[in-house]
Amino acid sequence: MYRFLLTPRWWGINIFVLLAIPVCVYMGSWQLSRFEDRVQDHRTASERSTANEKAAPEPLASLLPVDTNTSGKRATATGRYDKQLLVPDRDLDGRTGFYVVTLLKVDGTGTALPVVRGWLPGAATAAKAPAPPKGEVTVVGALQASESAGSNGVTTAGGLPSGQVGMISAASLVNVVPYDVYDAWVTLDRADGAMTAVPATTPQGSGLDLKAFQNLGYTGEWFVFAGFVVFMWFRLVRREAEALRDAELGLTEAGEQPA
Repeated sequence: MYRFLLTPRWWGINIFVLLAIPVCVYMGSWQLSRFEDRVQDHRTASERSTANEKAAPEPLASLLPVDTNTSGKRATATGRYDKQLLVPDRDLDGRTGFYVVTLLKVDGTGTALPVVRGWLPGAATAAKAPAPPKGEVTVVGALQASESAGSNGVTTAGGLPSGQVGMISAASLVNVVPYDVYDAWVTLDRADGAMTAVPATTPQGSGLDLKAFQNLGYTGEWFVFAGFVVFMWFRLVRREAEALRDAELGLTEAGEQPA
């Protein structure tokens, strides 16, 4: 009854099934490995963050340029505060407010380091932000890479008033001040005045974000595809066998599909 499986038409179907199943299983396994890699990256980032909080601060120059290994490490730098800017629409503890960023002109370099001195709730207003300390200061805080649009929810807010910027990045700050700016920034361990300290963020791509769960979803889809191929093959075989049996019994003509 199942000799039809050796016909040219069924040889084509069988070869397609034999190729499709391992391809689906391979793709599903690959997507699962991608998800597991992201889980491991998230675990490593969490462990590194805990270790960074306990580690002694290191000189700024020894941690540059910022990468996944140095991001979040405690850095220290000495200099004098200069221009102060506000970064609006920043959420902290479920509330919307703004960052107070002051550029620290690092001694002996002529380059400024953006320092997030703290966060305040409400609309960004210069009158709310406390003035930076005068004279030479030494800052200690978590080192961060320059922000980019879309990273950690950052958006390039357009049409901002003078004294405000949408991102903390060298590319945007060089248009505001007449000196070089480090391609990094620091968020203070202890915020100045009555402001709230801004916690360090994990490097982009090292957490359980939407892409990680997309990998997990694709894993299920590929395994479902493999199961669907097997199901359809058995269904087609069953229909073909029933059609031949009915033809032998005279219920239908040979080659005619049952209703």
